[in-house]
Amino acid sequence: MSSDKKKALFICLGNICRSPIAEGVFQKTVNDLGKGSEWEIDSAAIGGWHVGNPPDWRALDTMKKHNVPYDNCARQLEHEDFNKYDYIFGMDDENMRSLSTKATKGCKAKCLLFGSFDPEGDRIIRDPYYDSDALGFEKCYQQSVRCSKGFLEALEKGSVQ
Repeated sequence: MSSDKKKALFICLGNICRSPIAEGVFQKTVNDLGKGSEWEIDSAAIGGWHVGNPPDWRALDTMKKHNVPYDNCARQLEHEDFNKYDYIFGMDDENMRSLSTKATKGCKAKCLLFGSFDPEGDRIIRDPYYDSDALGFEKCYQQSVRCSKGFLEALEKGSVQ
């Protein structure tokens, strides 16, 4: 039953670099654990510049290189998301400020910094959009792998605040 699913939404500024990678990696992580059917996962943007577009080609290449399937397009965060999702993850402090500004009072979603679940303590998932190469996208992928596992472990232990 879909109402029993846990719901996670990954947010970044434009929804074409970091949040699609985080979404794809989280989906692959729960699938690999045999828990894919327990989750509804999506990503969205703070801003509307790229709505309807696929992710940056470097993000797609990075996911393809790591066998992370992805076929979603950018969309903008909506007010309803705060009551639809259980967890909304921002990638950096600016995302978190935007989420706290947009969140409706008493909403269902817990807004969390995705990087706070990195066991290596690398809290900020930096935006690689303006980079001249794909190294920042690879770093985002690696952080997303660690943070996905870290969040799921924290959730299992009941330590997600």
